[in-house]
Amino acid sequence: MIYLDAAATSLQKPVSVLRAVNECMRSCASPGRGDYPAARRAGQVLYECRQEAADLFGANAPEQVIFTVSATHGLNIAIRSYVRPGSRVVISGYEHNAVTRTLESIPGVNVVSVSGKAFDTEGDRCAFEQAFKTVPDVVICCHVSNVFGYILPVKEVADLCRERSVPLIVDASQSAGILPVSLQELGASCIAMPGHKGLLGPQGTGLLIVREGERLMPVLTGGTGSESRLQTMPDFLPDRLEAGTHPVAAIGGLSVGIRAVKSMGRERILSHERRLIQQLERALKGFEMVEVLGPEREEDRIGVLSFRVKGQDCEEIAGMLAEKGFALRAGLHCAPLAHRTAGTLETGTIRVSLSPYNTEAELAAFVRTLGKILQK
Repeated sequence: MIYLDAAATSLQKPVSVLRAVNECMRSCASPGRGDYPAARRAGQVLYECRQEAADLFGANAPEQVIFTVSATHGLNIAIRSYVRPGSRVVISGYEHNAVTRTLESIPGVNVVSVSGKAFDTEGDRCAFEQAFKTVPDVVICCHVSNVFGYILPVKEVADLCRERSVPLIVDASQSAGILPVSLQELGASCIAMPGHKGLLGPQGTGLLIVREGERLMPVLTGGTGSESRLQTMPDFLPDRLEAGTHPVAAIGGLSVGIRAVKSMGRERILSHERRLIQQLERALKGFEMVEVLGPEREEDRIGVLSFRVKGQDCEEIAGMLAEKGFALRAGLHCAPLAHRTAGTLETGTIRVSLSPYNTEAELAAFVRTLGKILQK
């Protein structure tokens, strides 16, 4: 199998991640629930992962790193903490259902979706400025579109929020581990991300990086191993947002995944993925029936490319590719808003998304196989 679906989850992991998971399974008990070696070891695993993440994502203290089971979990915590019935919420035109469905579940929210022409950074910046003529209560913006790999002007959006003291929630699901993401530099209230995509950790892991002084509301309550006399969640982070026993083995793997990303270097990962995606784009544009969708400028995208075949069903083409051993995704990718913005809502797209482990040879094989399918 040639795996081309890293935007959904990373399949190839560093061997060190697999070893870390195995070691934690053998040696770690429940953190914060005992003063014996296996429990202390589990607590140390969690602390080390918080340190690694705080360092990579610009948090001042490990306590600002909250463990979640996914980016969706983190976004739910953030959105339900800041958005109230009647709130005016400005979002980008590329948000995932993790954002839009969560907002839809809160009654009476006025959601304003803004975007310029598709894949137009300057147009998106101007659209956000226009939306700020009536100052919003909350702004939510993905860093990168999961469908098209398009990098949104998050820094400029963050500047608008900071100038007007508006809470900003950033969805870094497709950028964490690939692009620079800094809580301090953005001044965001929260940044949510998965642990299993660009950070190369196990599934069932995610991070919510929280600005100092923010008081978020838990979506899950229960035991924390601290302040057990209280019948309310503790007031301090991270305990306030982390009820129940942690997935210690998965977090141990995530910690090593973050270290692997640091060792590879985000710049090197991004350069590798961009180079391959450019080669793929050139090859696909050689097919008369193929329409490539996404930003034109290299600096406006990461290693994700969407395309469709004229007159053909995207999911049928993806199914044929799967039969030939290529793993990729087709359809709406849980982001109908992004497709509405790009004009592909009726057809969806076929998405190729890369990881540090993909090669030129794999993409060449993909292009050859697609060409044979198109000739039938």
